[in-house]
Amino acid sequence: MARVKRGVTAHQRHKKVLELTKGHKGTKHSLYRRAHQSMLTSLKYAYRDRRDRKGQMRRLWIVRINAAAKLNGTSYSRMMDGLKKAGVEVDRKMLAEMAVRDSSAFTQMVAVAKGEA
Repeated sequence: MARVKRGVTAHQRHKKVLELTKGHKGTKHSLYRRAHQSMLTSLKYAYRDRRDRKGQMRRLWIVRINAAAKLNGTSYSRMMDGLKKAGVEVDRKMLAEMAVRDSSAFTQMVAVAKGEA
């Protein structure tokens, strides 16, 4: 069987890892072994945090809705309960967008939630 020289393959793999870790601190971007560990950790965090971002956005929307609801004399939980009982199916993303950009429409939604409209 013919001998296989792996220099080119290994060099390409090392280059790929070092390219991915560009910007990391210390030897984590220049020494292959340290860079490989750093790359695995950073890819793990990236995968986890792509999912975590969805929860963070939901928390942000809830904070915005609550702040706008308090300006209109109700709380977040009472507003959401009122909207659910009124049969209004608007998600938190849209409510938060209304609270920030269109306060008059949000005020109408609060009125619906209170049962005034």
